[in-house]
Amino acid sequence: MAMNKTQVGTYATSNFGGEEKPTRFGYETIRRHCKPGDCWLIIWGKVYDVTSWVPHHPGGSFIYMRAGQDVTQLFDSYHPLWVRCRMLYLLKCSKCKVHGHSIYSLSWFREKLPRYYIGEVEESSGDQLKPCTGIEYDAAGQEDFYLTLKQRVEAHFMRLKVNPRVHPHMFIKSIIVLAGYILCYYLTFFGLPSFWFSLLFAVATGFMAAEVGLSIQHDANHGAYSNIPKLGYLMSVSLDFIGASSFMWRHQHVVGHHSFTNVNNYDPDIRVKDPDVRRVSPDQPKQAYHRYQHLYLGPLYGLLALKGVLIDDFVAFISGSIGSIEIPEMTSLESYIFWGGKLLYALYMFVLPAVFSNYNTLAIVCLYIVMELVAGWVLAFLFQVAHVVEAASFPTVVPVNGSLRVPNGWAALQVSTTVNFSTDSMLWTHLSGGLNFQIEHHLFPAVCHMHYPSIQHIVKATCSEFNLPYKCYPNLWHALRAHFAHLKKVGLYDFEFRLNG
Repeated sequence: MAMNKTQVGTYATSNFGGEEKPTRFGYETIRRHCKPGDCWLIIWGKVYDVTSWVPHHPGGSFIYMRAGQDVTQLFDSYHPLWVRCRMLYLLKCSKCKVHGHSIYSLSWFREKLPRYYIGEVEESSGDQLKPCTGIEYDAAGQEDFYLTLKQRVEAHFMRLKVNPRVHPHMFIKSIIVLAGYILCYYLTFFGLPSFWFSLLFAVATGFMAAEVGLSIQHDANHGAYSNIPKLGYLMSVSLDFIGASSFMWRHQHVVGHHSFTNVNNYDPDIRVKDPDVRRVSPDQPKQAYHRYQHLYLGPLYGLLALKGVLIDDFVAFISGSIGSIEIPEMTSLESYIFWGGKLLYALYMFVLPAVFSNYNTLAIVCLYIVMELVAGWVLAFLFQVAHVVEAASFPTVVPVNGSLRVPNGWAALQVSTTVNFSTDSMLWTHLSGGLNFQIEHHLFPAVCHMHYPSIQHIVKATCSEFNLPYKCYPNLWHALRAHFAHLKKVGLYDFEFRLNG
């Protein structure tokens, strides 16, 4: 049950007065408050009951996606510095250091924030690992590199008088992509007398489905599409329109992948079973057949879209998790979208062709498989070349004082685990939905991808200033070669070690 306003205000007042010690909450207690109607969050080791703010949060469901857990990395990466400054100033926190950035007076924060702050986290003792923080990073909330970079990027957008979450080209792209998907779908199953022409449009439909994922829903589910919340949410569920669940994707990608990039057992994008068909990190289990994975994984990538639509979403729903990421209970709206999206997809992708198409069942199945294979290849190759390559690091966590810690700041880890490609190509920026600027995307996920070219020079210069290697392949071909070279190397790792030892 969420605390009432009187309870929350009492805790906040005791802390702000500086005389009484703040109330401390154990991790198991915090974890129980994990619903939109009972939402506690940990930010920089402090506990907030934001239940009453959930319906008014400008970011919608973002506020409760990791309810009952530590959201420090998500909070820092999605909020501008003035939000951070005012929170820390009001809480008289020693971490409030933003170089050259003034703290403005805002009555809303002075009135509201003390009601949300209810205490601090009770530290674990002994070998008991903190169950709701996931991973702790060095200099959490006070990473000089990230604070400096955010100040410069935010100043850049202020000078241009531009809302970084919005770009007018996105609306044009969305219309073209969605119209193209619908048209190609129609021509695949209904509009052409020749199977071979339909096959060509099945390829086009798969490509356009991938573009929905890359150019529309990706930004929208990061809150980087529109300053109109309902429009942004509508475009985020474009993923449900093409068969996959936006709810599950947000938890796998936004909550999991962006918080724990390339960290084995934490980043759900590189999760594996034991045994598994792939091995992408030296820390993962190795099988003899992995020495050939650079040969067989390429063709298998085509199955990823099909697997996601028909299997993975339902497995996550039943199991309640995606790798180490726990899936919270859906709200009524989220449940309607999840099941409604699956029903709509099954209706137009399976039922309508079976009833109205001139092709027989075998031909329809072939067209559908081709469509999904193309979508899977496009999505897999563009996402894999950003992180699963020779130049990217795979950090190792170590237990320290009851915590699992990565010996890097969160932002520094984003730079070390991510690689760009073809950043001088506006064509690839459009086609990849900005994935060719993955470093910029991981540091500023709430910025529309159409703005990434304009901030690249700032990110690159700041990385150089803080001695962080900024890595970029000249084109997609070099990035693909690096991906398969990495697969070959990590597939042979133990074999080479035995030969040498």
